[in-house]
Amino acid sequence: MAASGSTDLSTTPGGHAGGKAYYVSTPIYYVNDAPHLGHAYTTVAGDVLTRWHRQRGEKVWYLTGTDEHGQKVMRTAQTNGVTPKEWADRLVETAWKPLWEHLEIANDDFIRTTQERHTHRVQEFVQDLYDKGEIYKGSYEGPYCVGCEEFKLPGDLIDGTGEYEGQKLCPIHGRPVEMLSEDNYFFRMSAYTERLLEFYAANPDFIQPASARNEVLKFVQQGLQDLSISRSTFDWGIKLPWDPAHVLYVWVDALLNYATAVGYGADQAKFDATFPADVHLVGKDILRFHAVIWPAMLMAAGLPLPGKVFAHGWLLVGGEKMSKSKLTGISPHQLTDHFGVDAYRYYFMRAIPFGQDGSFSWEDFTARYTSELANDFGNLASRVAAMVGKYFDGTLPAATADGPAEEALHAALANAVKSADSKVEQLDFQGALDDVFGFVKLVNGYLTEQEPWKVAKDTSEEGQARLATILYTAAESLRGLAVLLNPVMPATAEKLWASLGAEAHLGALPAQRVQDAGTWGQLPAGATVTKGEILFPRLEEKKDS
Repeated sequence: MAASGSTDLSTTPGGHAGGKAYYVSTPIYYVNDAPHLGHAYTTVAGDVLTRWHRQRGEKVWYLTGTDEHGQKVMRTAQTNGVTPKEWADRLVETAWKPLWEHLEIANDDFIRTTQERHTHRVQEFVQDLYDKGEIYKGSYEGPYCVGCEEFKLPGDLIDGTGEYEGQKLCPIHGRPVEMLSEDNYFFRMSAYTERLLEFYAANPDFIQPASARNEVLKFVQQGLQDLSISRSTFDWGIKLPWDPAHVLYVWVDALLNYATAVGYGADQAKFDATFPADVHLVGKDILRFHAVIWPAMLMAAGLPLPGKVFAHGWLLVGGEKMSKSKLTGISPHQLTDHFGVDAYRYYFMRAIPFGQDGSFSWEDFTARYTSELANDFGNLASRVAAMVGKYFDGTLPAATADGPAEEALHAALANAVKSADSKVEQLDFQGALDDVFGFVKLVNGYLTEQEPWKVAKDTSEEGQARLATILYTAAESLRGLAVLLNPVMPATAEKLWASLGAEAHLGALPAQRVQDAGTWGQLPAGATVTKGEILFPRLEEKKDS
């Protein structure tokens, strides 16, 4: 318990002193295979979220990494004729890290559970729980899914059909579970049933979305069982310090990465300035680990709980969760080679409501690329630059004839910024992009209505002032769009920023504050506007190139 008058951080989500970093994590991913779209979906979402918060001027820490222990990784390595460590090293260096670099993921750290900075601190953590009497020795007998690395409850399983007739299957992997009977060590998780329920009640936003919260509440209200936290039938894992014949259950090992990566037991200043996470991003299939086991472990250790666990939905192929084991895993490179990296990042944040299941469709991606990126946005940027070049020799003119149409755009940009900022804060990436691309449509509509190509024929002073105002308004609108889209499509936004000649007057794009993007008139008259390369070439042209 906390001392009188202080805050009990073990029951306060995100409790911390002032100046703490905005800390976002992805799950750490199993290295049994190369990453697919599902892994990239979570990681891109975290990157967009943290880039947005950086552009709000906040101190940010973004963590991802790999989960390298456990039976699944061990068996994959054996199948490939190498040691588990050799397999993990190969996959991390040739598949995982290169993909995150390719997708422009700006993570601050990449943790591997085989690193000493992790393994030693994990042993200290579980030794502390053991010394406190939170861990005891007992026997476990029951079903286990190696694919999930999870002890299953009988009610979790489904009946097999066909070749699996008469067997109990994991509902996620569709494969038979294994029956285990071992002497293990157990964490007294059952003692935290009421504390967790009280915590959920006091912090209704801790688990999101609402469907995920309801699932966890129902699960915990049934009463928690003590958790088997060790295995003794194989040795690929972190050894228990008081009994080296046992290795730690891979999920207890994995969850602790969120603490060890930010200095737990090694760098108290960094730990205090970062921990706990403000947002844990997880797939809904690993929700219970993060919303039940992890907070119970933290409560037992007297550490602060995270601010939010957000469970996003699955990417579906043929109505099923994307999975290498079901041969539905798609490599992100298959899409980025065709559409480009920025379009990839945009599509998955725009097409699927974050928190719901969504079906990936090549046809839908193609349609959105063509309509929203190439025609609406890319063509807008190209048209504006071309007209400034044609009518004003590439020098942005001043707006001296604002009227109701311009004032409407000023207000629309300010509203789009405010609304998008609020929605990103709620992890509603689709809603935020709806706001931004709603403004794109308004700017296109503005140009269609104002017809600058016709106004240009009026060579009077009044006519030229009107032309200058129209083109300045369009270019300044693009300035706001570049800022808003930088967290989602950083390479494209940089190209647009360069095309507008903005850096010479406003500084580097990543330093622009998203919350200030709607303040009108920041791009000064006299800026040099250049057409530059096409932001989103037609797909048939991309194929030929």
